[in-house]
Amino acid sequence: MLWFIFVGLAVAAAIFMALPLRSRSQAISERNEASVAIFADQLSEVEADAERGLISQEDAQAAQIEIKRRLLALSRKKAGAGLRHVNRDGRAVLWVATIAVPLAAAALYAQLGSPDVPAVAFAERESERAQQSQITELTGKLLERLQSDPEGGPTEGWILLAQTYMRMGRYGDAALAMENVIDRADATSPVLSQYAEALVAAEDGIVTPKAREVLRRARAMDPANPAASFYEAIALDQEGDSDAAHDLLVSRLESADEPAPWMEVFIAQANRIGETIGREPVSLVSFAPMAGAAAPGPTESDVSAAAEMSEEDRAAFIRSMVNRLAERLTETPDDLDGWLRLANAYRVLGEVDNARDAYRTAERLAENLPPEDPRSQTIQRALTELDG
Repeated sequence: MLWFIFVGLAVAAAIFMALPLRSRSQAISERNEASVAIFADQLSEVEADAERGLISQEDAQAAQIEIKRRLLALSRKKAGAGLRHVNRDGRAVLWVATIAVPLAAAALYAQLGSPDVPAVAFAERESERAQQSQITELTGKLLERLQSDPEGGPTEGWILLAQTYMRMGRYGDAALAMENVIDRADATSPVLSQYAEALVAAEDGIVTPKAREVLRRARAMDPANPAASFYEAIALDQEGDSDAAHDLLVSRLESADEPAPWMEVFIAQANRIGETIGREPVSLVSFAPMAGAAAPGPTESDVSAAAEMSEEDRAAFIRSMVNRLAERLTETPDDLDGWLRLANAYRVLGEVDNARDAYRTAERLAENLPPEDPRSQTIQRALTELDG
């Protein structure tokens, strides 16, 4: 239906271009024919007046000569107008353009256009623009409030501002927002890695020396920080040390004692680098320790079989491991580490409610832990993300 509409519009445009050319030709022809008729009538009147003796023969002859001269001039003008019409006005070129332009436009659209893309309703576009405008306004107010705070603004506020800028694609502004908190006493390794991520995004994926230094600080504070290891691997690959980059990604995967959302990103990056250096591809089932040594887990044959599974079968395989862990925890409900592994497994599967319940159980078990125990911080951070 869309193509019929386009063809109809092209034909209509061609007709509108052709009509003036045709009407002009007709107008010129009609004017010439009228002039000839007038001159013929004048000759007849002169002859009649001479026969009735109203004018002398000499005057009649002079008048006839003048009329014939004008008639001859008209004939010459008609021939010249036809020549100028072709050469000067370029009617032939206009006729060619009338036909060629629609055809060329159709060919160009067929090559570059997207007729199958569904149209977006104007109301939806208007709603998106209004929402974007509101987000921009709120972001501006948050920035103004943080800048006007005599104490420099809370760290959480600057981080929220930076995260909003990242979602808006304003990576440079996100980096500037993070610069306000990276040297504070409460700046953690994840905060530093977020700053490094903004710096990398602002440089179109290039890990600059400045970002590299921030990543070193983040890894020094927490060697297990996955974001810091990931961008460090990218930096190594960009420097040409792809073997070291691949080894770093794989070693971080091997050191994981529980499933996490970042693992799939690591595997994809490791396989991308490994393809260029001739390494064997890795898969998620090779790095999915669901329940540790004390819990039932995949045997070597399980892992070998899972490597050949389809996506659906692999998902079912991971689901069976999670179910085995959940069943074991009904028998040993005081296993804090087990509940943490189960909560992370639910997060990998996208089951937010189950993950939140598992973290709540772990939170109760962690009430008597010393403040410096990292598991307490892990639980609180995870609950904040899930509740947010």
